[in-house]
Formats: sequence, C-alpha cells, structure tokens
Amino acid sequence: MNKEKQPGLYIHIPFCRSKCLYCDFYSVASRAAIPAWLKAVQREVLLYKDRFHDFDSLYLGGGTPTILGERELAGLLECLHKHFTFCPESEMTIEANPDGLSRDKLKVIGSLGINRISLGVQSFDDRDLKYLGRSHDSRQALKSLDMVRSCGFADLGADLMYGLETQSIQGWRRTLEKILEFRPEHISCYQMTFEKGAPLWKMKAAGLVRSIGEKLESAFFIWTSRYLEKHAYQHYEISNFARSPEFMCRHNRKYWSHIPYLGLGPSAHSFQAGSRWWNVRSIRKYCRLLAEGKAPVEGAEVLSEEQLDLETLDLGLRTSAGVDLHALGDRLIMDEALAELQKSGLVKVTNGRIQPSLKGFLVADSLPLMLCS
Repeated sequence: MNKEKQPGLYIHIPFCRSKCLYCDFYSVASRAAIPAWLKAVQREVLLYKDRFHDFDSLYLGGGTPTILGERELAGLLECLHKHFTFCPESEMTIEANPDGLSRDKLKVIGSLGINRISLGVQSFDDRDLKYLGRSHDSRQALKSLDMVRSCGFADLGADLMYGLETQSIQGWRRTLEKILEFRPEHISCYQMTFEKGAPLWKMKAAGLVRSIGEKLESAFFIWTSRYLEKHAYQHYEISNFARSPEFMCRHNRKYWSHIPYLGLGPSAHSFQAGSRWWNVRSIRKYCRLLAEGKAPVEGAEVLSEEQLDLETLDLGLRTSAGVDLHALGDRLIMDEALAELQKSGLVKVTNGRIQPSLKGFLVADSLPLMLCS
C-alpha cells in the first residue's frame, strides 16, 4: 500500500495550561470543557467512519494534547481505533510541551501506540522563552528531552523558533548545538511571525516589541539551513529538517501534496477529492452542533482544476522536492518566467521537476506569482 497516498487523521485538542504570546491557533487556557469536547469528538468520528478508511498517520495537535489525562487520552484513542482503520506502521504523533510531561505520562502515551513525540522546545535561552510567553524554562526543556529518549521513543521531533528580538545568531547557535546533543529525528525551525490577533501582534502594534527586519531574518534562515545540513539534516520543507527521508513528517507532507486528510475538533480542516471544509472555531458551538446531530462545519469549498494546480505549485515550492511540471495544467507556467527564475538562481528544473533553491525558499510565497500566466 502506498503510504504517500493514504489519508491522514488530525485531532485538534484545543486546551492549554496557558496561552503563549505568539500563538493564534484556537485554544482555551482551561480544562473545564474537556469532558464535553471528548464526547463531541466521539460523535464527530461517527459522522466520518464510512467516508475515510485506512489512515496511515494520526496527529494529535492543539493546544496542548498532553493536557488530557490518562483515561481521557485512552478513551479518545479507543474511539478512533473502534471506528477507523489504521495501516500497519502508521505514524502516530502527539504534540507536547516540556512542562506537561512525566515518565508516567510518556509510558501511557507509548502504551497507546503513539510512536512520535513533537516537543515544543522553542529555545534553550530563558529570555527567549519569557519573550514568547512559554510556560517552561530551559531546565524543563532539557529534562523533557532526556525523558523522551529514556522512555524509548525513537522518533522525536523538536520545535524551535528563531528571529526573536531577544535573540542573536550566537544565541540561536547555542540552542541548535544543544538540541543536536539529543539527535532528534526531526527539527522544525520556525521564524518568528506576528500573527494577527495574538498578544505579541498587539504588543508590536503598540510599539512594545519589534521585528528584527527582513535582512536579519534572511540571514538567520540561510545560516540555519546550512548549519543543520552540515550536521546531516535534510532541509525538506521551508521550516522542516529530517535526519533521513523516513523521518520526514508523513502527516504534514499530506497537507503539502493534496493527499486526503480528515480534521476533527474545533477549527480543524479537512480535504478530500478536491473539496475542503473547516469546523467552527468555538468549543461551545462545536459541542452544541454535534449534540444536535449536526456536522460542526463552518465553511466549505470545491476547488477547480486550475485552483488545484495553483495550490499544488504554491505548496510544492515550499518543499525541496518541488513540483512535477507534467502534473500541472499545460499553460499554467510561463516558459519565459521559468527561464528567468532559473537564471536568477531561485529555482532549478531536474527530471521534469521544478525545485526551489535555498535562495528561492526565501521568496517561496512569491514564486507562484512569478511563474504563472
């Protein structure tokens, strides 16, 4: 069975102990609604049990999924396995924060068949962590990494952030040096962005914090890529690095390749056969609609062939694999524009695939506009 084409399952667990200052994902800083949410998710599963089959990835995201207790997490997984089928050797990921982990929690997670941990480290500098509003410190980050490894997880992903006002290239290098001591199978390096509506965005608008500027952001990006590739990590997507192809995040690659995925929970998105739909961004409304026997869908769209081609180009040019030119519409890309981008070193064409260079990654959002008629 081709794992590249099997659907993925995402569960949005919208609960946190506290909200980070940069985050605009839908979540609430409370456990109070977990029982109602869990019952609602189980109802939503029933709506799709005959529509999606043979998942080969599960991603528990949030929020902070590890805020769920042992019985809550076990109940969720039991429901998923009862009504859905998962392929052998499926990738099963749970996001976690350093301050929400213990050896007992990790043992429970492993016993439930979850085989991949995505740990929100962000930095090993306490000034950075305070700036981001993280609830853990560098000591807890190191302790959690030790625990994940000692509990036998062989697929560890670490999330880091760079381009912070509090951060220098030297400080960022120290964070990367420290994370490399644990040899995570996967590293995500996210550039600091001020998401509209997030607390840091409001602080920036008020002049309390600032961005480091495009020139320095580019320097961070290029240095990071070269540094991690020097240490044998493959830069396979703008923000993502893997120790080998087998550790590239299988679930996230579905999003970038128009492979079907089902998202359950408030604000979750789904895609299948050219159609995309998304859920309401409210726990209360989500639970109410499902209690009434209604799908908690807020909106939907059916993409035309041209829209699918444009998205394929847009998403594919964010990856090192690039896009198969033969899979796109005949007149989508202008030959003159492609030749010019090749000449300027932003892309290359190899075996019929257009692939961005490191320089091209810097302007990935603009490449489709430059290429298309």
